[in-house]
Amino acid sequence: MSANHSLQKLLDELGRLPGIGPKSAQRIAYYLLEADAEEAHRLAEAILEVKQEVHFCSRCFNYATADECSICQDPMRDTTRICVVGEPRDVQAIERTGSYHGLYHVLGGVISPMDKIGPEQLHIRELLARLGHEDIHEVIIATNPNIEGETTASYLARTIKPLGVEVSRLASGLPVGGDLEYADELTLGRAIEARRAI
Repeated sequence: MSANHSLQKLLDELGRLPGIGPKSAQRIAYYLLEADAEEAHRLAEAILEVKQEVHFCSRCFNYATADECSICQDPMRDTTRICVVGEPRDVQAIERTGSYHGLYHVLGGVISPMDKIGPEQLHIRELLARLGHEDIHEVIIATNPNIEGETTASYLARTIKPLGVEVSRLASGLPVGGDLEYADELTLGRAIEARRAI
């Protein structure tokens, strides 16, 4: 196998990663070529380890290395609230704020008819089962504020409200430090709707 063939194979594989274009793939490939063998070996080991060790939590579908994730296992969490998100990476974003101390439920995506993803392809059935046998008082829907996220939020609200559980949605609006003149109409409209007394 020639050096050019090996390099092209690496470039092709790196190019399949999300957010990595041809230039970025080339930079990473050349960095790895110039790195010592130990560094490349550590990267390869880390990739293999994460694929072998990390799976979905049996309760909330977040990433876990045990049967349940560390959040589901934490006895200090508020077990009366579930924050529903689209993907495991959304859990990490909310956790970084330090403002939420309840449980999570990861849908594994959002409703997207264009991509042929309906409610049955998501972990909605499992969410409803949790609401049936866990003492949940509030479901906070934290899907992205786009068409698919809003569609998913509306579907969940219609499905959950008849169960007698409070349903809320993350407020959306202006970013801190933003200027009104640069805000789009949808963002500004949502900021007005989500206003609060001061």
